[in-house]
Amino acid sequence: MQMRFAVDPAPDPALAERGRKLFLGPVAFVKGVVAMDGLPPADRPEFCFAGRSNVGKSSLINALTQRKSLARTSNTPGRTQELNFFDLGGAAWMVDVPGYGFAEAPVKTVARWQRLLRDYLAGRPTLRRVFVLIDSRHGVKKADHEILDLLDRAAVSCQIVMTKADKVGDAHLRRTLDAAQAELARHVTVFPEILVTSSAKGRGLEGVRAAAMSLVEQG
Repeated sequence: MQMRFAVDPAPDPALAERGRKLFLGPVAFVKGVVAMDGLPPADRPEFCFAGRSNVGKSSLINALTQRKSLARTSNTPGRTQELNFFDLGGAAWMVDVPGYGFAEAPVKTVARWQRLLRDYLAGRPTLRRVFVLIDSRHGVKKADHEILDLLDRAAVSCQIVMTKADKVGDAHLRRTLDAAQAELARHVTVFPEILVTSSAKGRGLEGVRAAAMSLVEQG
């Protein structure tokens, strides 16, 4: 049976180079947003990184930009408590959103984060794509399907990025990818390419940069 998703496709070299310059150029943290009325102006293309708590969002952002502490990392799930907006040289907004699923925080606080996340994902007009991060060790979980269902209903494009590929062997990774393709086939807004990354080893970074750059160039 022909697979629906291309896995780890090689990006166009010219696009990858423009993406490298975008992420390694001026990057600045602008603000952390705790309510929808605090969002910065919707004046440029925007993309965000979403995923279960402790999936490696902040580590991926730091690796993409080659900054050690642009995004705060922690071994404690749920540390990202706001929509964190980063300005990529005035060309785009990059957003690190609160992790969904398990978080070591009071129930009311977690509920507030989740409500903000859902309102943002469904209601930001300049949001071009959500990069949904999936841990290569664990694959697609119920919480991932809930976010993907939300994006389907809101007609928001998303793309799967497998993280922590260095933490598993090749056979395990293949099984995870095979299972993910079957799981993802039911979601209509998932872009048909899966990117495989390792922030620690630098794997797949140029593919993510190129994918983000293509969104910026679409305007």
